[in-house]
Amino acid sequence: MSKAVGRNLSQLTNEMHKPVTLELLAPARNIDTAMAAVMSGADAVYIGPESHGARRAAANSVDDIRRLVEFANPYGARVYATVNTLVYDREIRDVERLVTSLYNVGVDALIVQDMGILRMDIPPIDLHASTQCDIRTPEKARFLADAGFSRLVLPRELSLDEIAGIRDAVPSSIEIEAFIHGALCVSYSGDCRASFMAGGRSANRGECAQICRLPYDLVDINGNVIVEGRHLLSLRDLNRTSAIQDMAAAGVMSFKIEGRLKEESYVRNTVAWYSRIIDRLVSDSDGRYVRLSDGHSRPGFNPAPEKSFNRGFTTYFLTGKAPAKGMASMETPKAVGETVGRVARCTPKVITASLSARLSNGDGLGYFDQAGIFRGFRLNRVEGDRLYPASPQSVAPGTILYRNRDKEWDDEISAARPSRTINVDMCLRCLFDGRISLSLTDERGNMVEKTSAVAVNDVAVTPQEGPRKRILDKLGGTVYRAGSIVDLAGRLFIPASLLASLRREAVGLLDAARAMTYRRRLRLPEKKDAVYPQAVLSMHDNVANRLAADFYRSHGVTGITAAAEVERPEGETLVMSTRYCIRKEMGRCLRMPGGTSWPSPLFLIGPSGLRMRVDFDCARCGMDIYKV
Repeated sequence: MSKAVGRNLSQLTNEMHKPVTLELLAPARNIDTAMAAVMSGADAVYIGPESHGARRAAANSVDDIRRLVEFANPYGARVYATVNTLVYDREIRDVERLVTSLYNVGVDALIVQDMGILRMDIPPIDLHASTQCDIRTPEKARFLADAGFSRLVLPRELSLDEIAGIRDAVPSSIEIEAFIHGALCVSYSGDCRASFMAGGRSANRGECAQICRLPYDLVDINGNVIVEGRHLLSLRDLNRTSAIQDMAAAGVMSFKIEGRLKEESYVRNTVAWYSRIIDRLVSDSDGRYVRLSDGHSRPGFNPAPEKSFNRGFTTYFLTGKAPAKGMASMETPKAVGETVGRVARCTPKVITASLSARLSNGDGLGYFDQAGIFRGFRLNRVEGDRLYPASPQSVAPGTILYRNRDKEWDDEISAARPSRTINVDMCLRCLFDGRISLSLTDERGNMVEKTSAVAVNDVAVTPQEGPRKRILDKLGGTVYRAGSIVDLAGRLFIPASLLASLRREAVGLLDAARAMTYRRRLRLPEKKDAVYPQAVLSMHDNVANRLAADFYRSHGVTGITAAAEVERPEGETLVMSTRYCIRKEMGRCLRMPGGTSWPSPLFLIGPSGLRMRVDFDCARCGMDIYKV
């Protein structure tokens, strides 16, 4: 463990002797996926409203978000709305109305990129600084905390020590959020204009065309093709299963799963997987950590992240260095899956293979053809080592087969019905005047007591503890599950109808108590004297409206160039800044022997003549990519 991580662990866990609250944050493309995430163990979900979310294809009505809030809050789970695109001047009033509506239906916080929102006429809703804010330095983190953001969503590229440095730079009340799983953008989020400059679709407006997933030729200044037709900018998917404890020690409190365009089964699988990991961390922490929300989730299946869509996994730069196994998925941007065998013979209708895994009818299989292109097919049926594809195939002997869809696994997760319940302890007793009292205490220590209106005086002939326990246990249709039941009523005969009514009324009181103690954070005050770390802003600072310009000027900025989406630049333009390096990935780093065998400059040539120049910044070990 690094010194910075160790220092932060001490700071975070010892300050005022309060435990650190941990949050598992799940994506949701719609309300059904969001509810499934909560049931699978998410402490919070982030979801896009009807406009200005960074995934235009994942928009939801305010009424649906209201229903989600009503579903999530009884578990203590939060709902965050993504209003994290750039806002144009003509849209300011529409965004103000949207934010007001989201606040009124109970949304806990907004995730935002555009600083113009801080100057809008909106309610005091809590604000999280999106990863699109490109928070690479402690100085910028400190400024955003001073500006009134309660949470900072950090870039995926940061190392543990860099995360710890930012944690040190801001007040302890400011929350740190970081990604742990899902697709990776090759560029620093918010600092990519490749899609916009290539085809007019802006990532900062929720319309990314994902040109980083395309195949490219790598060409030198003389037109010589060094690498042909590979997905040079397509990264593997993030998986930080083994790093959750270290990230918590570095100061991360919110662990974020990427994937607002992913299907429900993907979200349920990844949420259930990481929820178990965080539960173990909490239980082994001797009280240092607690979960944000309440309840115990039962997903109904054994989660396995490798079974859901992925391009292969990487921890990215968490150690500060590129992983030894590489981080790009250059052969294909598709999910290849697990190796399941090797082809021995093939006719169009039958493939004979030596298999290393048991296959099922309906599995999705794939292989790389002799041109290096990944081909996929559905398996109609399997008989021993004979595979019958749903469409004719021509696969060379010796070709490796992969499975990227496990039909049995899909059926298992589809059939599973996740549940989530909050433990409640009960105490039944008889008061001195003969009335019956039932008290309920939940996991957070909320306690309510309901007393019967009438006295009970009859004594039972037979023991009553068993029948009374069965009645008190009947908590179906609520979010609760009986924990300990202390029965102090002895041989008193309590009519079943009276006891059931007492239970229902006590549960209603507990619902009300939990609702009363649920608190939304409000927007933090803005320090008017805070000075932005830069005096002059370029198009990379994404200023797209007059309110954002006013915000920056009020904090010391003297010069502003508008965002590319507002004033499209002419000529060669820097469209992407990355920490990933093609040279390093392919063993041609300029600091390594043989690196100079690839002479600079180099160019990426993509489909339809797309041409980009690559500059290698060895000082920071990264790349800058220019549209030419």
